[in-house]
Amino acid sequence: MNRPENTPEGPFRSSITWDDGAVLAVDQRALPHEYRVLRLETVDQLIDAIRSLSVRGAPAIGLAGALGVALSAHLNRTRPDGAVDEAAVRADSARIVAARPTAVNLAWAVERALQRLADGPEAVLAQAVSMLAEDAAVNRAAVRNAADLVATLTPDRPLRILTHCNTGRLATAAVGTALGTILELAARGQVANVLVDETRPLLQGARLTAWELGEAGVPYQVCVDSAAAAAMSRGLVDCVLVGADRIAANGDTANKIGTYGLAVAAARHGIPFVVVAPESTWDRRLAAGSGILIEERAAAEVTTIAGSPTAPAGAAVFNPAFDVTPAELITAVVSERQVFRPTAAAGPPGDELGERVTELLTCFPDHPQPGILFWDLAGVYAEPGLLGRIADRIADTFAGRFDRILGVESRGFVLGAALAVRTGTPLVLARKPGKLPGPVHQASYSLEYGDDLLELHKGAVLPGERVLCVDDVLATGGTLAATGRLVTDAGAEVAGMAAVVELLGLGGAQRLSAHSLSTLSKVSA
Repeated sequence: MNRPENTPEGPFRSSITWDDGAVLAVDQRALPHEYRVLRLETVDQLIDAIRSLSVRGAPAIGLAGALGVALSAHLNRTRPDGAVDEAAVRADSARIVAARPTAVNLAWAVERALQRLADGPEAVLAQAVSMLAEDAAVNRAAVRNAADLVATLTPDRPLRILTHCNTGRLATAAVGTALGTILELAARGQVANVLVDETRPLLQGARLTAWELGEAGVPYQVCVDSAAAAAMSRGLVDCVLVGADRIAANGDTANKIGTYGLAVAAARHGIPFVVVAPESTWDRRLAAGSGILIEERAAAEVTTIAGSPTAPAGAAVFNPAFDVTPAELITAVVSERQVFRPTAAAGPPGDELGERVTELLTCFPDHPQPGILFWDLAGVYAEPGLLGRIADRIADTFAGRFDRILGVESRGFVLGAALAVRTGTPLVLARKPGKLPGPVHQASYSLEYGDDLLELHKGAVLPGERVLCVDDVLATGGTLAATGRLVTDAGAEVAGMAAVVELLGLGGAQRLSAHSLSTLSKVSA
């Protein structure tokens, strides 16, 4: 199972790879004293490596999961032509996903590998191996984005950075996330020193991050976890950089236990707190972090050190592997695709209505086509009285400023009708092509997934009227922008624009910046 002769200077530079029917992985339990590579030849061995933290780090365990599906497919061939016992592979896949429940990357990667199962074991392996190269490329992009952001948030001098756990190449296929950002900043001459939280109880910071920084020649100090806040209070920290294991739609972030406390201390001292993680770490089906399952680890991790007891026999232990940092404490979440600023997404302090809307949203990935996230408001509409409260909020926001409401097909009709009832204001409808008889105004627009057209009856809106345009979701802003053009084509004035949900990162608000805009719930696209 082991190949101890491999060294970090030798041919095996990745934290995980495939080799002739087996998964090779750096045994992170052995570092920093021994660099040992595990050869995992069965699914049970792979699951044990994930559970025992020989393989750890959200991206790395995701890649291990994908390679585990490939391993199962090869072990469960039923015929020489490559046919596979799919039921057995799916059963193995379910066991792999259950090995670490908090990190969403594991389930995400296993599902991607399973998509090629019907094409045979070689197709599954090709999918898994391609994800290794993809992970490295994704991490490089995220690291560049994060390093550029940090430069705008911090003093123009070499920085004192604090980090937690291990988020380097050991936790990914290559490059790393938060630690990768630190190495990128060091390469730019922008790092004076790194405070490395020891990260109890398993010391991933002291053992792994310190080892990686030492390899790279970056100055560091190992910091007792409980001393981090004191370091901030003494002005020894310019920025905190951490990774993530799962990120909810509103930016709430699950990461190694102790991260929440760091965020609280950083907020107290006005220090930027930046999360660096790939898009695969986002779980946009979860509206908020309260839905994240937190893994509980064995008591022995706390009550013993190197096998020697440090607590009374039978001592009860609270040992969660992760905690959830509320989005409001996070300066930015950076991925290969976006810089998401949760504080910009938050509604007014104590905005219970906006928070309730966010909690009731449901996200459907890859609908209506791959790569698109469909946000469904069915739960919002189903809660008695909530739609009326939403309409009241919008009516108050634009009170005395509109004479007519224009609802966009089709889900904008729901909000438009509620608003019309609440305010006693006339409602007109913008329809898709071919729905309206007679002469119409037309306006084309682009969506995330194609082009479309809206139409409005000529005479439905009168010249000089002040029209409030409403829809359910604001994404790129194309639909509401087209609605506004219908209004101006009719000789009327756009009084404002309103949507229940705003998807951040797609530029919708910027596109509509010429208009007064109101949204209740803001989530990452």
